[in-house]
Amino acid sequence: MLSKSKVKFIRSLEMKKFRILHNAFVAEGNKLVADMTGAFECEWMLAKTSWMATQGDIPAAELLVDENDEIHKASFLKTPQEVIAIFKLPTYNIEDADAATQLVIALDGIQDPGNLGTIVRLADWFGVEHIVCSLDTADVFSPKAIQATMGALARVQVHYTDLEAWLKSVSSRSIPLYGTILDGENIYTQPLSHSGVIVMGNEGNGIRPDIAPLISQPLYIPAYPPERATSESLNVAIATAIVCAEFRRRE
Repeated sequence: MLSKSKVKFIRSLEMKKFRILHNAFVAEGNKLVADMTGAFECEWMLAKTSWMATQGDIPAAELLVDENDEIHKASFLKTPQEVIAIFKLPTYNIEDADAATQLVIALDGIQDPGNLGTIVRLADWFGVEHIVCSLDTADVFSPKAIQATMGALARVQVHYTDLEAWLKSVSSRSIPLYGTILDGENIYTQPLSHSGVIVMGNEGNGIRPDIAPLISQPLYIPAYPPERATSESLNVAIATAIVCAEFRRRE
């Protein structure tokens, strides 16, 4: 049975301060939770027997059987699925995000959790295992962002740090810093490396002025045809997809 206290606890995890306080986050949905159980420590889970029957051994410290459709009481979804789970927040080492040996995405002030979650999913698709975020980027462990990752967070580590300081340290090692800016060079005509950092900026303001001078390889995604009037800019998640696809195409 799902107690009122557990419902209240789940609902509280919508707010970052309570996720930090309890060192926990919530995930729900059949495939998403199945992916997450292999990557994060599960404190407890509420699931229907129909979902449990497809999973085999479920590594949850506490497993509650939902026999009375109680998931809807705590769900953040309009149409709740068969499982909701509470996981412990992970601890990552930003030193693993070594841009000298791999591509790393850096996010400068991304505000929309849906965009953030989609970028995590894109990173997973294109084999980017680390994303480094500015401290004011949306929290990837919010319910909306978790949902948008579609389970990709099980394979992509998201780090939060002083982005400007981190990029300076990367630049000091002569590692290329790519960034999409309006006066950059056509991405389809520029040489691209198999490692380095791809910096993507805020939805409305782009890469902030303090970070823009650090970009050693400014890139631009051209519209087509060049002379045609078009939209002012691309959604940051779509732009990230185009950039990552071009990097991987070169390989």
